[in-house]
Amino acid sequence: MKIGDKVRFLSEVGGGIVTGFKGKDFVLVEDADGFDIPMPIRECVVIEADDYNIKRKPTATAPKQEEPAKPGKPEMPVIQRQPEVRGGDTLNVFLAYVPEDAKAMMTTPFEAYLVNDSNYYLYYTYLSAEGKAWNNRSHGLVEPNTKLLLEEFTKDVLNEMERVAVQLIAFKDGKPAAIKPAVSVELRIDTVKFYKLHTFSASDFFEEPALIYDIVKDDVPAKQVYVSAEEIQSALLQKKFVDKPKSQPIVKPNHGQGGKNGIIEIDLHIDSLLDDTHGMSNSEILNYQLDKFREVIEANKEKREQKIVFIHGKGDGVLRKAIIDELKRKHSNYRYQDASFQEYGFGATMVTIK
Repeated sequence: MKIGDKVRFLSEVGGGIVTGFKGKDFVLVEDADGFDIPMPIRECVVIEADDYNIKRKPTATAPKQEEPAKPGKPEMPVIQRQPEVRGGDTLNVFLAYVPEDAKAMMTTPFEAYLVNDSNYYLYYTYLSAEGKAWNNRSHGLVEPNTKLLLEEFTKDVLNEMERVAVQLIAFKDGKPAAIKPAVSVELRIDTVKFYKLHTFSASDFFEEPALIYDIVKDDVPAKQVYVSAEEIQSALLQKKFVDKPKSQPIVKPNHGQGGKNGIIEIDLHIDSLLDDTHGMSNSEILNYQLDKFREVIEANKEKREQKIVFIHGKGDGVLRKAIIDELKRKHSNYRYQDASFQEYGFGATMVTIK
């Protein structure tokens, strides 16, 4: 019992607040009227203790945890507004490859550029295929009416670049403009062209000769054709005739060999055979290429020892496999081998008529 406790009397009606002690056996209790009544301690029972004045041992408080900082808005790059050119509101974007030393095509490294011939800024990604997945080779922002170096590379990585893709988002900064759809274009790169100087030509964008592919031309994304490996079986087993203009394959006799046995080059890339492939399925494209292969073989079947190089590109090897299957089934006595790597890279097969 202590001062401040509320007590009740055991043998009498009443009670109050302990205000003090009188000797060892009596306590002073303040009743409801404010009078102090002496009562034996044994006649009082505490009904409510006063803990207010008790000195408490301070307890260790857990350190206050700092609240995690709220994520802020990502900082946007500061864009310097570029002067616009007349006619530049139409999107024209190109992928360009430039040799560092055009006089040494067999050994020179190359540079890849993205050319933005428009008044729009471009967020871009530049990728190359690896099976069914894609590797990011470069990404970033291209300013209006500029060209951006994407990468430098040598011929030993050409096999990685037979299928590339460019994705674009166009916008203008700080002013209203017509909205442009997002662009995603896949390209088949003919790596044989990196061995031949004449495939690199003059352009408005470079002082050096360049190999240039359209990504977007006059607001229209480029459309490229790619034959998947999964369709080769149906293409070989079921031939579909296509009602298309019968273009002639490009034939380039190699006069350095002389006479009728001079090497004939046949480019079987579909864009060399047809000006327009709109509406054609992958199987129809493959069958059209095989038709041209058969026409050339038929036209030269009487010329013994005639060597013919069929340029098909490496890709996934679909067209090459189809050609070899055709030779094994119908012309088993003809010899075939990979054409000269120095002349054609990986994407050509030489057939010798027997």
